[in-house]
Amino acid sequence: MSLDRKVAPNPYDHLPPVPEFDVTSDDVVGGSMTPMAHVHDSAGGANRSPHLRWSGAPEGTQSYVVTCFDPDAPTPSGFWHWVAVDIPADVHELAQGAGESDAALPDGGFHVRTDFGTAAYGGCAPPEGDMPHRYFFVVHAVDHRGHGRGQVARGDEQVKLRLAGRGQRLHRRGNALARQAPALPFGRRDREREQRL
Repeated sequence: MSLDRKVAPNPYDHLPPVPEFDVTSDDVVGGSMTPMAHVHDSAGGANRSPHLRWSGAPEGTQSYVVTCFDPDAPTPSGFWHWVAVDIPADVHELAQGAGESDAALPDGGFHVRTDFGTAAYGGCAPPEGDMPHRYFFVVHAVDHRGHGRGQVARGDEQVKLRLAGRGQRLHRRGNALARQAPALPFGRRDREREQRL
């Protein structure tokens, strides 16, 4: 089977516009190759979520949603690597490894099941021989808190599908006020990926 195909568009270019705010990391830099620490163990990495820090979210922010999305996966809908919901508005940083489990997130935050089938971060893992993929680590400022586990008990997919399908709605009550979406490439063809940082 050939994996040759066109490069998918940046999915965030097609969402309704919202303000951006500053997102930085001690571990990754937008446009640079993803370090092996943040690559899935199936691709030889350590499978740890990167450190993220943000500031300048708009007034009215009640919580944050942090996601990692790969639009280049050879599927019709890309691949969700990380969805952390209900990060409190007074939190402005996630330590490296916060995606390991709900216990590693700030109080009240929780993970939604990803396309790996787990409720945790799943690192970069493009198919062997495929083109380099882009991984969008995005922090969404949301005007609602309390998406809560009870509200997703009918199926974790409810949050994931709303993020994927509309990018602005969470359970009909949480509108995205702002987002920042830097992309990080990773490809198994590039054996010099760590040196390119």
